[in-house]
Amino acid sequence: MSKNDAGVSTKQKVLIGLGVLFILAFVALIFILKSVDVGPVGPDGNLVGLSGINLSFSEAVGVNLMWYDVTDYLGYFALGLAGCFALAGLVQGIKRNNFLLVDGEIIALGVLYAVTAALYVMFEFVVINCRPVIMPGEIEAEPSFPSSHTMLSVVVMGSAAMLAGRYIKNTAASTVVKLLCLAVLGVIVAGRLLSGVHWLTDIIGALFVSTGMLMIYKGVISGMSPRVLNRRK
Repeated sequence: MSKNDAGVSTKQKVLIGLGVLFILAFVALIFILKSVDVGPVGPDGNLVGLSGINLSFSEAVGVNLMWYDVTDYLGYFALGLAGCFALAGLVQGIKRNNFLLVDGEIIALGVLYAVTAALYVMFEFVVINCRPVIMPGEIEAEPSFPSSHTMLSVVVMGSAAMLAGRYIKNTAASTVVKLLCLAVLGVIVAGRLLSGVHWLTDIIGALFVSTGMLMIYKGVISGMSPRVLNRRK
């Protein structure tokens, strides 16, 4: 094994290992929320794990639906960006007459998106905590853990920042796109916190699971050969 191969292999193991640790932290947080300091601090007396920490944060932040709306609109931008990558994969598959010849990083990205979507749906039914407020037009608090909006945005914007340099040849332009992705990601996370429609642990959980998935994704593509990673070359 060459030094280069060994370096890539080590990088891949480290990234995947860190990703798994973040996923395990997410799972551990779920168990903690269901067993530690569970109290009726939610709307209509809904039980909430780590109730002291969550209630203190919620009372300090209050509710600001302006931030909720801002992050919602930025979320549409994230969904549009995800659609662009899906379209890129579709175009590659059609041009190459074989969808198995789509760039490996795009195929892996599709898997990442599919896992994210599956988690999004799953936690609509597997209720860990409900929102600290009842939203306008609703009659009860909706499931809020993890913050699906935060999770989706971190996965999409984070992966876009990773791939910008590969698909935008102009260095200055790719740098601008990376910074834009990271800026949007930061505003969404901060805005979701400031909106007051989530408990603190909802956001932390979303960051744990999305960061874990991004690291595993980065680890997977770092182990791909150049020919599989980007078949344009």
